[in-house]
Amino acid sequence: MSAASAGIVTLDSCFARDLPELSVPWQAETPPDPKLLILNEPLAAELGLDAAWLKTADGIGLLTGTNVPAGATPVAQAYAGHQFGNYVPTLGDGRALLLGELEDALGNPRDLHLKGAGRTPFARGGDGLAVVGPMLREYLISEALHALNIPTTRSLAVVATGRDVHRETRLPGAVLTRVAASHLRVGSFQYAAAQARATGDLGLLRRLADHAINRHYPSAEHAKNRYLALFEAVARAQAALVAEWMLVGFIHGVMNTDNTTISGETIDYGPCAFLEAYDPATVYSSIDHAGRYSYGNQPLVAQWNLARFAETLLPLFADDEEQALTAAVNAMEQFLPQYHTEWSLGMRAKFGLSADADALGVAALIDQALALLTENRVDYTSFFRRLAAAGRGDDGPVRALFAESADLLDGWLTQWQARTPDVDGMDRVNPVYIPRNHLVEEALAAATGGDLALLHRLLDVLADPYRERDGLERYAAPAPPEFGARFQTFCGT
Repeated sequence: MSAASAGIVTLDSCFARDLPELSVPWQAETPPDPKLLILNEPLAAELGLDAAWLKTADGIGLLTGTNVPAGATPVAQAYAGHQFGNYVPTLGDGRALLLGELEDALGNPRDLHLKGAGRTPFARGGDGLAVVGPMLREYLISEALHALNIPTTRSLAVVATGRDVHRETRLPGAVLTRVAASHLRVGSFQYAAAQARATGDLGLLRRLADHAINRHYPSAEHAKNRYLALFEAVARAQAALVAEWMLVGFIHGVMNTDNTTISGETIDYGPCAFLEAYDPATVYSSIDHAGRYSYGNQPLVAQWNLARFAETLLPLFADDEEQALTAAVNAMEQFLPQYHTEWSLGMRAKFGLSADADALGVAALIDQALALLTENRVDYTSFFRRLAAAGRGDDGPVRALFAESADLLDGWLTQWQARTPDVDGMDRVNPVYIPRNHLVEEALAAATGGDLALLHRLLDVLADPYRERDGLERYAAPAPPEFGARFQTFCGT
């Protein structure tokens, strides 16, 4: 759908055309002095976009929404959502625009979307702007998750606007260009369901569900109950996604229903972070005072969000309310078993233990290891790479992590080694390099000041997370204790 060499880009407006009630046509603000900070050239190639052209004034105009291809209809999307459990009937893209859709190299439709493009009708008093640090954070972490093979939105570019933005201090402004399978969310369905309740007309809700089926789950089209099949497919995708988060120690930080995608992609990298010392209660977000979105709560929050999704679809499940509710409950009851299956298989692989080994014995062994990690505040990522070394006969590095529980570790190691773990397989699923929180903050602070060298170096390391390389020891090391004791993340809005 795009002719890259000529700098000609064709954007479809499928969402705006199919669901005008869920969008408002809008134009991005013109930045006073736009400068390209970073461009994801491999992703541009996947999208059929010419990287050289994107670096020109016209290309930067596309990346900021001021040079929109003829025929495209940029829109701010409408959606509702539960934020920290509290329902907000109208959220929407307060500082974002969907420019349109294009096809990637495999023929899949992808959204081209902006963050920080200025106020829209959904801004709710905000300035509609974004700043360099949080936009580069999304670029960095989303690309890291992509390298870890975790479904995610992608980051195509960050452009500095030349405009200062006032947060607690004045900071340089920026626009992020994001790419996604779509921006359909549980919150999109909550908004449409509210319209249906207010008018008694299911037309919009049904069209939204059909749009989601066509875009993401076409096999549901042939199911006996296509809308129930849609819900079940989304629940499976979310179960797999959250299991992947848990396996690598990713903490999303703001799992509101408007940040729960229908596609099963990770979206919105605000107060996100990676687990260091293993503790299910870990929270980094400065606004999550009750720990609602702590690391260990993520599966239960995903289940809660899916229950809200099921509520929106009840009128489509069946005409009879009781039958619809029974179908929803039966489908919801599958989520946690699906999640536990995904997590258990992934955790067995992390420990190098066969999926065919005795389930109860392996589960108990894994539970014992996680308890030891918690009690000793052991770095989660380091543990698994050192454990693989122990499987090869060098148990010194892993023992050093358990200085006060050496006897307990010895007993556990004996049991684990007796199962002849697949240590080469462990190295294929346990990353050496994750976005260490202190390194992320270091790189973003430098980039905000105009020096992107640390950011580019960190991106290069994270692009190949499973292969240990000489000279990169600081990228594999945990944060200094004094950093971890005070570290918090912020939304950046």
